[in-house]
Amino acid sequence: MFPTSASSTRFLRILLTLGDYPILSKRIREAMRWELFNRDIISPRVFEARVREMALRSQEREGLSDPYFEENNEVWDLRMERIREHLTSLIFSQNLSFEVFEEIVNKTLAEERGISVGDLLLNINFELAPMELIFDFARHVEQMEPDERAQFASRYEEAKVVLIRTLISDQLRYIKIARDYFTIDDLAHIREHKIGAGRIGGKAAGMLLAHAILSRVNIPELSDNVRVPDSFFIGSGELYTFISYNNLEPWNTQKYKSEERMRAEYPQIVKAFEQGTMPEDVLAKIRHVLEVTANKPLILRSSSLLEDNFGTSFAGKYESIFLPNQGTLDENLKAFVRAMAHIYASTLNPGALMYRRSKGLIDYDERMALLVQVVEGETFNHYYLPHGAGVAFSRNMYRWNPDIRREDGFVRLVWGLGTRAVDRVGNDYPRLIALSHPLLRPSTNSKEIRRYSQQFVDLIDLQTNSFRTLPIHEVISGRYEPLRYIAQLDEGGYFSSLRSNLIGSRKKDLVLTFDDLLKLSSFAVRMREMLKILETRYNSPVDVEFTVHIDPLPDGSIDLKITILQCRPQSHMDIHEIPPIPRDLAEEDLLFKTTFVVPQGFIDQVQWVVYVDPQAYFALPSLNDRFELSHAIGRVNEMMKDKRFILIGPGRWGSSNSDLGVPVSYGDIYHAEALIELTGPGIGPAPEPSLGTHFFQDLMEANIYPLAVDLSDERSRFQAGWLEHHPNRLLEFSPTDQRFCECLRVVAVNDIRPGHFLKVIMNDEKSVAVAFLSDDVEPLIG
Repeated sequence: MFPTSASSTRFLRILLTLGDYPILSKRIREAMRWELFNRDIISPRVFEARVREMALRSQEREGLSDPYFEENNEVWDLRMERIREHLTSLIFSQNLSFEVFEEIVNKTLAEERGISVGDLLLNINFELAPMELIFDFARHVEQMEPDERAQFASRYEEAKVVLIRTLISDQLRYIKIARDYFTIDDLAHIREHKIGAGRIGGKAAGMLLAHAILSRVNIPELSDNVRVPDSFFIGSGELYTFISYNNLEPWNTQKYKSEERMRAEYPQIVKAFEQGTMPEDVLAKIRHVLEVTANKPLILRSSSLLEDNFGTSFAGKYESIFLPNQGTLDENLKAFVRAMAHIYASTLNPGALMYRRSKGLIDYDERMALLVQVVEGETFNHYYLPHGAGVAFSRNMYRWNPDIRREDGFVRLVWGLGTRAVDRVGNDYPRLIALSHPLLRPSTNSKEIRRYSQQFVDLIDLQTNSFRTLPIHEVISGRYEPLRYIAQLDEGGYFSSLRSNLIGSRKKDLVLTFDDLLKLSSFAVRMREMLKILETRYNSPVDVEFTVHIDPLPDGSIDLKITILQCRPQSHMDIHEIPPIPRDLAEEDLLFKTTFVVPQGFIDQVQWVVYVDPQAYFALPSLNDRFELSHAIGRVNEMMKDKRFILIGPGRWGSSNSDLGVPVSYGDIYHAEALIELTGPGIGPAPEPSLGTHFFQDLMEANIYPLAVDLSDERSRFQAGWLEHHPNRLLEFSPTDQRFCECLRVVAVNDIRPGHFLKVIMNDEKSVAVAFLSDDVEPLIG
């Protein structure tokens, strides 16, 4: 990828190996010099004159004004000897072939010790050796006959582990899996496509490992049809190159500051990073990547060392940026560097730092690598987008029907770029697919199916050189080849499949259902098999971000190509035994009841309820007030870290659109036991299962149960009066937030009914969850 002289590199490797044998090294260089002299490439007199001249220049660079008297004879002789060795290697590599050099080395080694270059390679210390030598060793072993190779199996394994640890990850659970699947060719490919020092980070590591696993299974439908995008890597060490080159070191202490200071200073950090650039040698390599990818759209993705690890997904904490890449080379390079700067700055964003603090990782040296990928997709008109994209989970923790098997997993699938599948976006919905029952929806009502279907598509506009979100009916048409597999026609009570792409004037009746993709292809089976294999190899549930390419075949079948973008251990909660919901539960004891996508779980002895009043929230005068409210919730969360409390409030929490719900981040809520979203007329948008979003990942990692109470559903209950008519203890926990007393209420359950607390029982078999007052203490099992 980044070319070097093969001869010079091999020459250097052997010299480095010989560094462990100083006498041999000296003899070989003496033989090299005589070869130069005998071939009249340079005379001994001219050679020594150059050595002396170079030695004097080196003294001048060190500030010696009278070199003959300011340096003793021993130091001068050492200086001359080192320059003599350097000049020998330089002139030899410039004038003679590697084969001549290797002949000299082998002859000298045989005379001195009866050993060869190969023998030296087999005895190097991998922990200290340059990476080139470790690759040379592995290649040397691979070329042996099977019987001889078996003798070096353990050394070969050690070499592979050292390369994985140096190039990819030092996480022991990852290495234990990776060493069984990565080949030396795989590792060499990574090295050839990497810019700069350091590892390639967690996101890149997970993607490559998943592909290595699936490409080696004996299932042709998977191994032949699963791939990864064309990818390049910017090593984690280049973060500090950027920081040092642009004098940004003063910001390195952000992680030890208070949350308020982190939030206040972050805009300054982003501005300072945006003005940065990279040294010319790094820019030259980035320019080469842009030339190789030839104006194809790219995505620059965060890939920090801790990202996508077991127990710490960092989902959505760092930025990933699409680069349409349709300008001139200089324009594309400028956009690339600006995107790098944004992602580097995101390592210091308050959400990421608070997440690290909550996980006990604040002292870890969290370096940021970058994953550069060609965006998967196809051109349609002047747009660029994949036929489908989404996120798949090997475990389905939130079933909407008791027939759904948890162990078969589920998928969030969208048309276009996968951003709408992993983020809580506007009033829009992905297709949720239970892989055990692909056609079983949360609702069978045609109006609700249309209401809960995808309304907008994320794509790259090649004409405007930008990432855009557009209504689906502005983009889709009868000329879109996969149309019949992703859309159906709304017939006013049911949906009909498209017999052809001739839709005439009925474009507005198109609804993205993906039903015919699920009926006519092996998509669900293939995803289920893929997730099962990865879960088995990882010894943990996993989630996978992917794209899908739909290729209709002449016989009416579909050829599917799945591209893996990311793979990581799935955040999930252990399923515990739960007590039964009391049969005689009185209305006056019930705080809330819901039947909407209920998980399995139990929370006992809840002492406090933190409540955002819907009317007061939507009456806040500005967007800034809503974000300030989120920070106030964060302060309450921190002060209540030793209390058992639940959060209740309007709309979709964690949404970037504050009109849809409270725009909290992970750092604002991670001590809560549950998050209950209220929806209904005048309160918030229709409930959407957040399964699979980055926000959902956060809740799972923090063991926070997400629930939605749809007040337009006659089966739902919510006693708002309990929280509105009892004392608000907000100021006991956050005295500076008096201005939010009308909106943010902190209510003690003991004030509602003395001597009582709340129990929350969630039964996914019956699809019902209740929170009720009780004075009966159960053991804390959930």
